[in-house]
Order: sequence, then C-alpha cells, then structure tokens
Amino acid sequence: MVLSRGLGSAGRWRIAGLLGIGVAALALLLTTCAGRPGDDAGRRGADRTRERPVTAAPGWGLTHTQYSADRGTERGRRAAEKTLSAQPLTQNQHIMGWGASNPEPSPGRYDFADLDRRVDLMRKTGATPVLTLCCAPDWMKGGKPGDTDWSQQALETAPTPEHYADFAQLAGKVARRYPDVRHFIVWNELKGFYDDDKNRWDYEGYTKLYNLVYAELKRQNARNLVGGPYVVADSEPPGGAGGSPVVSGPWGSLDQRSADVITYWNRHKAGADFVVVDGSSYTREGDQLLPDEFRATAKFTDVTRWLRETTRLPVWWAEWYVEPPDADDDRDGWSEPHRLAVQAAAMTRLARGGTAAALYWNPQETGAKCPGCLWRSTELADGGGPLPMMNLLGRFAREFPPGTRFRTVDIAADDRPNVVVLADDDALLVVNTLKRPIHAQIDGRSFDMDGYEVRWFKR
Repeated sequence: MVLSRGLGSAGRWRIAGLLGIGVAALALLLTTCAGRPGDDAGRRGADRTRERPVTAAPGWGLTHTQYSADRGTERGRRAAEKTLSAQPLTQNQHIMGWGASNPEPSPGRYDFADLDRRVDLMRKTGATPVLTLCCAPDWMKGGKPGDTDWSQQALETAPTPEHYADFAQLAGKVARRYPDVRHFIVWNELKGFYDDDKNRWDYEGYTKLYNLVYAELKRQNARNLVGGPYVVADSEPPGGAGGSPVVSGPWGSLDQRSADVITYWNRHKAGADFVVVDGSSYTREGDQLLPDEFRATAKFTDVTRWLRETTRLPVWWAEWYVEPPDADDDRDGWSEPHRLAVQAAAMTRLARGGTAAALYWNPQETGAKCPGCLWRSTELADGGGPLPMMNLLGRFAREFPPGTRFRTVDIAADDRPNVVVLADDDALLVVNTLKRPIHAQIDGRSFDMDGYEVRWFKR
C-alpha cells in the first residue's frame, strides 16, 4: 500500500495556511538581526518571573494557523483577545509557518518578529503556551542560506541528518527566548520522514532528531516538558489490509505503520513527558465514517487508551478532525449545527479516553464565511467575536478538564441510540445525534431538543 503522506487522511495542509507569511514578510529576512548561534540577538520575548504550575496535562486548547488574532483591525484584534481571555485555553504555535516566518534564514541570523507577536498574544490572553518545533530553515534541508522556499513540498522536508544538531540548537535558542514556555512538541506529523522504498515512516531518523532536541531542551531547563512523535493516527476500515489488530473497533483499525512509529519511538526515546498524535475519525482512504459520523468518534477513545497503556505517558492530540475534506481541503459540507454536534461527540470520546491535552486546529480565514472557526475574522469591522465552536471549546475546557471523574446518568431506553452524553458531579452535556427534533428523558429530566442540538445542564 502507498501511504497518503503530508496531507494524510486529516488533510490539514492548505497552501495558504502553510506559508505563514505574505510577500511583505519576505522583507523581514533582509532586516534580520545578526548574531552568533545561541546568542539572544533581536527582540527577546518578555520574561515571566512568576512561574505558573507546569503540568503535562494542560487540557483543551487550540493551534494558531496562518490567520489569527495578532493581525487585522485594531477593533477586531481587541475583540479576539477578549474572546480568548474570557476562557484561557492552552494555545499552540509552530516556530516556522502557520503565521511565523523563518526563524533562522541563515546560520546565526534570526528573525523572531512573527513568533514574538504570537507568543505575546498567548501571554496577553492568559494561555498555557505551547510551541511546536517545526518547520526547519531551508539551509538545514539542502537549501541555500538566506533563501526560504514557502512551497508545501519544501516545508514538508525534514532536516538532513547532518543538520539534526543544528535544529536542536535552534530549539534551544527558542526555549531561551521564551523562558515562560514550558511545553514543546517536536516536529509535525513526521513530515519529510516517510521512506517510500520501505513504505513506512523513517522512525529511526525521527527518533534521532527527537532525542537531540529533547536533550537540548532539558539542558536549557529541566522543567521543560517535551513530547513526540506527532504521528498521524490513520485508520483502515474494518478488515482492511494494513490495520493493527490491537487497536480496532467498528470505526476500523489503527494503521499498523502509525502503531510502529509509536512502538519504536517509545522504546528508543531519550525521554518524554507526553506522547503526541493527531488524526481523524474517518478512514485514511475513502474518508469513510463508520458506522456513522457520530459512532466513528469512538476511535478517539480507543486510540487514546492504547497510547496510555503502551507508553504510560499523558496523551496529547495535537489535531483532531471529524468532517472529511473536499478536493480543495475545505470542510464546509456540513451545517454548523451538524459540525458542532459531531465535534462535541468527538470531545466526549477524547475525554473518556483520558486525553491530557487536545488542541483544536483553528481553520481561521479572513472573510465572513469561516466554517468551524473559533472567532469572526479580525479583518472584519465587527470581527473578533466568538463563534459556536469557541463557545463549545471554552465551556468543555471549564467543565471537563483532564482528570475529571465522569459519572453515569440515567437515559431512557428509546433515547440511548440518539444521544451522546457526558457528565460529572456538576455538569451534564447532551448531544442530539439526529437531524430531527427529539424529546429526551435523561438524568431525571424531560426536555425537547432540536436537530443536532448541543445542550448543557447543571447537575
């Protein structure tokens, strides 16, 4: 079998989202502050003398992409900052791409302007900040020093082995620049590490890179928390060739190649504070949601539990997806209520599996239409306000943080096939999985629900 690499079944690579900068940002490369590798040339991220508690289970949050709350109109930016501050979440930013320029366009010459701005946004909005150490400057992967190729193919290229140590040094530079950041993810989806000849991931090469980065980050501060391998947890349909026999369900089975990455990395890693994956509830080929879009989300519970048992580490989902993309990698075929209901079901499955952190990949755009986005575009005159997915994410983070003890609730027999529920001692979440209205009897309550409605109750 040939693996769909890069895009993967989750299909989160949009060219515009990858570039992270426009033409104007290229000019920044000409004004980059010079300095020796490892020094602190350029604008330093603000120090934080008061250290917040550091935990490997920071909970629910989001990943900033090409467009975020650090750009746009002043009114829009302030509104988005207010939206983010209303429910402080874990926030993640890549060090190159997805809104950040090349941090080291040539050896010893740095450009942290974009990354500074994103980290400052996370600080201002009370986030637990996370940095994903991807991608690599061109000179670390065969390019010419000073050049930056923002094509998808170039960004998906991993550092060459002779530059693994250089990338680790860059990671150390980043850690020193932002001393209040304590959570680091090493690389993204093993991009550039697929071995076409062997038809599997080069997990040996990735693990060598990971171990060098891990050692450097711990050398900078032993309290830094580091995780990997951020492999795509693809799945095959039930009975499909290439599926793992140890992680399966009605939704299908985990791709054996993904399981092999986890197994090798876990045995040969220098150390880790958490394990990271991403993935979708639909199959790698054919984008099948089995048995349906709601029950397919059981994959997140099954894979999370397997990861916990295999690695004995807290489990992070760096991305998760429930709606298959179209040919242009857009996910706007569902209505917003439908999308929100399936997302709510997926989050309950992640929570029941014992997920320590889950980062929603925010598909932010600049226009008025933005399916699944967290806030209205800051480019709009009335932008920055929260959208339904932000309200769900924030409420879920508040009610069901990692470590929550979930409780069973009474559900009428006729309602059980039609609802997804999650409850602790204080809160109850009910999701209607049907397009039509229903009358439900749950937890001693009798109430009506609209099609695909997501409803919260206090217990």
